[in-house]
Amino acid sequence: MKKVYSVEEYIENNAHFGEALTLLRAIINTTVLEETVKWNAPVYALKGKNVVGLGAFKNHFGIWFFNGVFLKDEQQLLVNAQENKTKALRQMRFESIETIDKAIVLAYVKEAIENQELGKEIKPDRSKKETIIPEELNTELEKDTALQTAFNALSPSKQREYCEHIASAKREATKLSRLEKIKPMILQNKGLHDKYKNC
Repeated sequence: MKKVYSVEEYIENNAHFGEALTLLRAIINTTVLEETVKWNAPVYALKGKNVVGLGAFKNHFGIWFFNGVFLKDEQQLLVNAQENKTKALRQMRFESIETIDKAIVLAYVKEAIENQELGKEIKPDRSKKETIIPEELNTELEKDTALQTAFNALSPSKQREYCEHIASAKREATKLSRLEKIKPMILQNKGLHDKYKNC
């Protein structure tokens, strides 16, 4: 993907919807939002927080609302681009410039700004995942205090990687073989994927 350095460049690269994108940009620029370019696309922010963005695709274009889930959507115009994946993001899609109602677009953008000012946003889920230690590993830890001490000294994410590595094996023999391979790594305070992370 070609790097985009300005909104003008983005519009130029999507010339098939150039006029429509220019119109949406003009509507958004009547508000207090600050125009930037992020992820190779126009993004409009309020005090550093992303509120809306412009997007153009092969057959449609539109406005992304970063916390669109909080919009009332009285006109039923918003879609969730990735059902079951996207929690907050909503998109207002258009297929031609004729379908843009400037007053409605502006009303949605203003509501999005208001929601941002009120602090309405979905916070990332930082709740700790519970680590379930597989039986085979647990037995080994109970037998070997040095291994147990080393395992307990690992970060929760490293512990989880090892547990999932053992638990994901379907056959008992594979679980035991994996267990033998990871024991020296645990004793050296290494994570399962450390060698890849340092590449």
